[in-house]
Amino acid sequence: MAPALLAAIDSSSHIHLIVGSNPLAGARCTRSIEVGARPLLIAPADANLHYGLTKRIDEKEVEWIKREFGDEDLKTLGRDEVDGVVDAVFVTLGGKHPLSTHISTLCRKLRIPVNVADAPNLCTFTLLSTHSDGPLQIGVTTSGKGCKLSARIRREIASSLPSHLGQAVERLGTIRRRIWEEDHAAELSMDLEAEEEDAGQLSTFNKLITPEDLEAARNRRMRWLAQICEYWPLRRLALITDADVEAVLHSYTASNASGLDPATLDDRRRKGRIVLAGSGPGNPDLLTRATHKAILSADLILADKLVPAPVLDLVPRRATIYIARKFPGNADKAQEELLEMGLEGLKAGKNVVRLKQGDPYIYGRGAEEFDFFRSHGYIPVVLPGITSALSAPLFAAIPPTHRSVADQVLICTGTGRKGAAPDPPEYVESRTVVFLMALHRLQSLIDSLKSEKKKWPRETPCAVIERASCSDQRVIRTTLDYVCAAVEEEGSRPPGLLVVGKACEVLWKDKQRWVVEEGFKCFDDLELLDNVEVT
Repeated sequence: MAPALLAAIDSSSHIHLIVGSNPLAGARCTRSIEVGARPLLIAPADANLHYGLTKRIDEKEVEWIKREFGDEDLKTLGRDEVDGVVDAVFVTLGGKHPLSTHISTLCRKLRIPVNVADAPNLCTFTLLSTHSDGPLQIGVTTSGKGCKLSARIRREIASSLPSHLGQAVERLGTIRRRIWEEDHAAELSMDLEAEEEDAGQLSTFNKLITPEDLEAARNRRMRWLAQICEYWPLRRLALITDADVEAVLHSYTASNASGLDPATLDDRRRKGRIVLAGSGPGNPDLLTRATHKAILSADLILADKLVPAPVLDLVPRRATIYIARKFPGNADKAQEELLEMGLEGLKAGKNVVRLKQGDPYIYGRGAEEFDFFRSHGYIPVVLPGITSALSAPLFAAIPPTHRSVADQVLICTGTGRKGAAPDPPEYVESRTVVFLMALHRLQSLIDSLKSEKKKWPRETPCAVIERASCSDQRVIRTTLDYVCAAVEEEGSRPPGLLVVGKACEVLWKDKQRWVVEEGFKCFDDLELLDNVEVT
């Protein structure tokens, strides 16, 4: 089978005939509208239309011809300038429908492009899976062998392209157009001067410009444009700005230089970068690879107070570490200080990593920090972290969900804004609740849970998990009735959290008032694998 001729067709104002009323017909209408064509839908008046298609018909974007398809439709529903012949036909009925073969045969005779769903043998063209970025369009086809595969290949290609490449294409096109316009204006000027010379009057009598000079200048500029399109990295091309376009055109008018320095463009890629990264519950082995890479490449680390030392030990010596000075009454001021330090680092061209305990978006002010840096022209990269809300129960042998015991998990804060007491949830027997930042005001929280309004039973199992995943992890297993006494007697070891619900006793059932477990052993067996050879 010979390869298909791929082409980009200007479909502005074309008439596309869509036969059928299924969801695919709606998708074909949408595609036609996107490329500037006018879709005509042919389907019986009693057809069951897809919701999206009905909406487009109601909004007058699609015209519905309420009847069966007729052969003359191909030659009468099109534009006047092409004598009523439609520009393209989409049949969504499927290849086994008798009408599909009939319409395909008619279209071939009339040389009307036709596409029949799930029937490559009845098609004279197929739609490409396309990626669009402004003027840049990339299409992938598998020649009818599998639309899902072509969509995947298209996604893989699109993901490898740098951001804003479409804008670069637009700007390079502007340079090309402006060069042509200036060259054309220069040619007209020469023709005018030639006429003036014939008339005995030369406006530029002291300047000699020959056609050879103009041709050399044109070739020089076009050759430079062709070379950068061919050889420059795409990421460099994507950094070209409108100001660069003007600099190129001005410089080439004044001299042979382009005025566009590759080193200057590359420096733009090396401007300050901000990463909001979650450091996980505490153990450095639980960092994501992405966060570990960010730490190793950082020039400035802005860390939460509770990020443990083993994680900070991974920071390279050349990097500066600043620990947040957050304490009761100073949290907002310390946060502002961190943000300003991060902004200063970015303006100095540094790689700044805002290292947060757990996950940036789970009670970590991550969205606030994202918005702050974005408002100053720096879009943060946000890297997830393993939140202690879900990992700490695991390390304490507590499954937050368990069949016939707990079918939902609720993550709450034990400290509201500016230290205010939050409103805890009411009792639901099948729910596991994880309270973060709650141990410093544990008594008031427990009193609220056991109140008549919230109705949590006093005997509800719970666990206090402190310094989860660290070598000095501690778990206190108890009930709501004794948890305050247990913490008061055993002391506090922040950071810690409280897990409440019947899930707490799925794997551990003990009738004592409370039980204390010390140490973290979960990874001990994994260390034995370090010396195992993989063949």
